[in-house]
Amino acid sequence: MSVSSDLQATLDPSRRSWVEAANDAACDFSIQNLPFGIFSDSRDAVWRVGVAIGDRIVDVAVLEDAGLLVLPLASANESGASSVFRSDSLNAFIALGRDAWRSVRIQLSGLLARDTTTLRDDTATLRDDAALRERALVSAADATLHLPVQIPGYTDFYSSKEHATNVGSMFRDPKNALLPNWSEMPIGYNGRASSVVASGTPVRRPNGQLKLPDAERPVFGACRKLDIELETGFIVGRGNALGEPVACAEAEAHIFGMVLLNDWSARDIQQWEYVPLGPFNAKTFATTISPWIVTLDALEPFRVAQPEQVPQPLDYLRHDGAHAFDIALEVRLRPQRAREATTISRTNFRHMYWTMAQQFAHHTVSGCNTRVGDLMGSGTISGPTADSYGSLLELTWNGKQPLELKEGGTRTFIEDGDELTLAGWCQGEGYRVGFGTCSGVIVPARD
Repeated sequence: MSVSSDLQATLDPSRRSWVEAANDAACDFSIQNLPFGIFSDSRDAVWRVGVAIGDRIVDVAVLEDAGLLVLPLASANESGASSVFRSDSLNAFIALGRDAWRSVRIQLSGLLARDTTTLRDDTATLRDDAALRERALVSAADATLHLPVQIPGYTDFYSSKEHATNVGSMFRDPKNALLPNWSEMPIGYNGRASSVVASGTPVRRPNGQLKLPDAERPVFGACRKLDIELETGFIVGRGNALGEPVACAEAEAHIFGMVLLNDWSARDIQQWEYVPLGPFNAKTFATTISPWIVTLDALEPFRVAQPEQVPQPLDYLRHDGAHAFDIALEVRLRPQRAREATTISRTNFRHMYWTMAQQFAHHTVSGCNTRVGDLMGSGTISGPTADSYGSLLELTWNGKQPLELKEGGTRTFIEDGDELTLAGWCQGEGYRVGFGTCSGVIVPARD
């Protein structure tokens, strides 16, 4: 088989794994997915590369040691294979390039497939060798997941038309909710990479300057309007040199994969500080991402057309074909003593007005260089209906319409002890390509 046909076989909706949990239609980590992350476990505290499958994590280095997984020769020679999978980040592996990503994906899919009749002769080895299987497959319940990449830079966009319209209507003229530049380019700003954290990391409520409505001067104190921003993010897999922009049609080849992203937002701090230069302390305190990176190859079957763009973008922002993805998204809120979470929003990534390719092309058109591991956030993803908004700011219309919670009580903004969880997945016929979850619990501000 050719590389392209081998790669296509990894997406076959009928393929099933001998890891039985992966075959559940509601399991995020099907054999069609195979997302990459960094993990440790009780047997080995060393951080290393893993791939999720069902309720297990594949320790990729173990398979390499057993001779069952081989990097393309050029990639191995360039980077030193032993350092790639025994690393505390995915950066070294990602830097090997798309041929290496795809080769590993193809080999893993074959090793984990239930039906080996059309695959390599040695693909049953892992399945049938109990001792090897014990070393190579770690229980996900026994593992700790870590930040998957070292992030040199973080950029956050503002690319949902529904979200931008809602915010503009709330704080400006509803008849002119979008500023003139919004429909001409993906609006974004450079955020703070140092405070990007892995799912499960507690988030401390920030302190800052607050300007109360009738006060002459600001006061200093804890944020009173803490919010979430339901986003996705993409990880740069191939950077560009300083002064060398990336064409929109080529941009997706520079993307390794996607994560869920919660860009926590202190709305009251932001309202006071963001004019004239934009958000600062309102955003820098934490951004949470999910631990598994889902590759663009795994998302390919769920590619759909993006919304119509009017006016037609300038030439450098144009690309042919479909560049959105059908990714269902949810936000869940669980108060500190609640047994169950309340799902407060359901939306879909396909609503995004500006595509990832357009975001990347616009980011580099000035000559800005990017690096492997750079994180680019989509901006808050809101849908067309009131229950599909991606922030509490919109869901409660700046606190005027409190949300009812499943076990009683209401919320306008986030309270201490609340756990906020984002979930996302693409649903195929009999299988799912999911991201897992992206969660954080709010702890009180420092005195």
